[in-house]
Amino acid sequence: MDVPTWIWVLTAVGIVALLAFDFIFHVRKAHVPTLREAAIWSALYVGIAVVFGLGVLLLGGGTMGSEYFAGYITEKALSVDNLFVFLIIMSSFMVPRESQQKVLLFGIAFALVARTGFIFLGGALINSFAWVFYLFGLILLLTAGSMVKPESQQSHESENIVVRIARKLFHTSERYDGDRFFTVIDGKRAMTPMLLVMVAIGGTDIMFALDSIPAIFGLTQNVYLVFTATAFSLLGLRQLYFLIDGLLDRLIFLSYGLAIILAFIGVKLVLHALHENNVPFINDGEPVTVVEVSTGLSLSVIVVVLLVTVLASLFSKRGRAQNAISNARRHANAYLDAEYTADPAERERIFRALLEERDQIDRLGPKYRQMVRDERALRELLERAVASHDAAVARGEADRFGPTKIIDRD
Repeated sequence: MDVPTWIWVLTAVGIVALLAFDFIFHVRKAHVPTLREAAIWSALYVGIAVVFGLGVLLLGGGTMGSEYFAGYITEKALSVDNLFVFLIIMSSFMVPRESQQKVLLFGIAFALVARTGFIFLGGALINSFAWVFYLFGLILLLTAGSMVKPESQQSHESENIVVRIARKLFHTSERYDGDRFFTVIDGKRAMTPMLLVMVAIGGTDIMFALDSIPAIFGLTQNVYLVFTATAFSLLGLRQLYFLIDGLLDRLIFLSYGLAIILAFIGVKLVLHALHENNVPFINDGEPVTVVEVSTGLSLSVIVVVLLVTVLASLFSKRGRAQNAISNARRHANAYLDAEYTADPAERERIFRALLEERDQIDRLGPKYRQMVRDERALRELLERAVASHDAAVARGEADRFGPTKIIDRD
């Protein structure tokens, strides 16, 4: 499908307009989005992506349409996996709930710019050097192998090298000043954690691109389809974060499903590289007769693997237990942090959630209670949160809290 320049321009303008609309009408005024708001806008962005895909199917044919949807679904799944890391980074920096939308939108915009650069670079390399398919295939196979290894929160450091350099070179503040990037402390201009967390998000976005771009080039080499599938998978990611925030830790098998998909695409890329081979030391530089994987089969494998892994995660008792434990610790820390949110309704929501999660932990059997890391410290943390709430209610000031900032890192 040869795409005219005017369609490229129109598409780029449309995507920028959607980002601008998101900022002006949702993010500029700091607030905590409701579940209804997040659900409506998430569905709207998915609907836009589907309608665009139907247009590609109608105008470009079945192959192009299948390639777009395969790329979109894969990139969307990888984006959901990226939300785990965003959650860890924002929890580490204790980003106020009202400001998290701005951080996420920055991450999406930065990712879109960075990945666009990678897409055009990847397209140019593929058109010039057939051996790049070998390289992309190897990257995906290595990535798939790394995804099946157990990961801890420490494996996704929020204090990446750029953040550490920024802290050493610039005067930084330990406290937020609304959503400002800079503040004044003792008459000196200081960088707030808001700017640092955006640097951390931007740094991880570049790392994500190194996995996602080879993956989608394994499904289609049409640069326009690669760009649009990637862009539409990122749009709506902010709303999706708030929609599935409490379920992220429950998707315990998602990484295994993504590993299978990336390994599958990696093998497909290697087979395609063999079919197009011009590397001198492989079959004397001649193409190798191999079976190539069709786009239809690729789309089917991606959809089936994602359905199986997501459903298995949602119905898993281990997943429910892990979700309750992780969310209880996170919600208790957030509740005890006086700067986390100024919205009384949001603070009450957090408190009700941690009570429900505490009850879920109490109901865990011996097998799943072993998943609680340092159970005594978690119990003490939950008790402090409950005591803080009871004291506030007793004072008749449930929407006001003292200046002490208590953060438990256990």
